[in-house]
Amino acid sequence: MFKLRLLTDPRWANIAEGNLEEILTDHAWCEQKATTNAITIITMIPEHPEIITELLFIAKEELEHFQMVHEIIKKRGYTFGRERKDDYVGQLFKFIVQGTRENYIIDRMLFAAMIEARSCERFKVLTENIKDEELKIFYKDLMISEAGHYATFIKFARQLGDPEKVNQRWEEWLEYEAEIIKSYGKKESIHG
Repeated sequence: MFKLRLLTDPRWANIAEGNLEEILTDHAWCEQKATTNAITIITMIPEHPEIITELLFIAKEELEHFQMVHEIIKKRGYTFGRERKDDYVGQLFKFIVQGTRENYIIDRMLFAAMIEARSCERFKVLTENIKDEELKIFYKDLMISEAGHYATFIKFARQLGDPEKVNQRWEEWLEYEAEIIKSYGKKESIHG
């Protein structure tokens, strides 16, 4: 569905499962950042109330995911650590075009779609490869949600720009992401 060029090695799930406290803390902060990203895009497009309505739903859902992960951390007696820097997302952010306002907004949508696509793919890897039954179910539910967010961001990008040009730009995003993701998948973080 996402056309990701390079899939996560399933052994990454073993790394993640080896330190669930860390992966859950990192995941919680990823959800917080997704909330913030949706709200940031909202501030850029006041002239599109129908998009704002859907982005408000996504922001609320991402915040609920943050709360859900936080509750799992507390229930398991883990320590909720400080926010983690997400180098993968930082590298993706550098690929956003700084041209016209329209192109920038479209690229912000594609940036968000890419993060949702990779997160969904990582949740699938966790669902299929970890032994923790509670987290298998949890990540399967989130995987479905992230797939919906991906589809929404892609839809909005196509709605705001020429669909053919947006599709071409998405192919560029896929190629770029394939190059940077080669450096990741070796530590207990959602995108690490």
